[in-house]
Amino acid sequence: MNEPGNINIRALLIFIAVYETQNFSVVARREGISASQVSRVIHQMEDALGQQLFYRNTRAIIPTESGHLFIRYARAMTGSLEEARRELNERTLEPSGMVRINAPVFFGQRHVAPALPRLMERYPRLNIELTLTDDYIDPHREAADVIFRIGALTDSSFHARVFGPQFYHLAASPDYIRRLGMPESPEELSRHKCLVYRGSSGPNRWLLRRQGEEWVHYPVSPLMSSNNAESLLIAALGGMGIVLFPDWLIGDRLKSGELVGLLPELDTSIKTEPQYIAAIYPNARHPPLNVRAIIDYYIDAFGSPLYWQAE
Repeated sequence: MNEPGNINIRALLIFIAVYETQNFSVVARREGISASQVSRVIHQMEDALGQQLFYRNTRAIIPTESGHLFIRYARAMTGSLEEARRELNERTLEPSGMVRINAPVFFGQRHVAPALPRLMERYPRLNIELTLTDDYIDPHREAADVIFRIGALTDSSFHARVFGPQFYHLAASPDYIRRLGMPESPEELSRHKCLVYRGSSGPNRWLLRRQGEEWVHYPVSPLMSSNNAESLLIAALGGMGIVLFPDWLIGDRLKSGELVGLLPELDTSIKTEPQYIAAIYPNARHPPLNVRAIIDYYIDAFGSPLYWQAE
């Protein structure tokens, strides 16, 4: 009996073709060989596996149960080879053509768009179409190749490359703190002037906890609410009130001293689930070269830890 290692890729491809057509002559014409040669390949494969793969008679070639079982493995093996060949070929190619990138508005303005000039220097044959929107984007239905998404990653119908976690900070300007003081506990927030982001599902909830404990919602009555984060940030910088914003939005303002972190001993958030910044793309075993190149570039550009989180 031949060893299983003697089954080569061409034999697997012939087996798949016979399984799909159930006809030696059709496969022989496609392969440019004789029907007897096709039959010989199948016989050799059956000898190597120790299993009959087809019932043969004068009218039809019918897969056996072993044939039905083996087709899954044959397709997986040939598919893996094609994927490897394609990836190896792409290593010699340069990313090129149109790539559609989607990102949340303010995150895109602050962190995606500023990195584009260096991306284009690296890959000058790319054409970028950048769309900024805070609407939910379905990668299976929308015209987008790479989608920057912020939030909990719960959908398994797409692939995601995570850049890092998103953390929130309570903050106010030094002028606000001089005039109205610094809250010493979460309960005091209800007596302060709060500036609250309002999304499509309503105003953000302000959640606080001690490390390792459960999240607690502390209701606040906003002095101002807005669906535009930049407007709230400008108001906070002017001393109007307290904001609860993600690190990527106010990290630089905290470092510069334009804003001061409040209740630093507590964790803060707007959701109880961990929040991440990620790039997602439709489920694919082998993402296109352009997609991989762009995501790899931003992983390098954002750094580890993320540059807006680094001390």
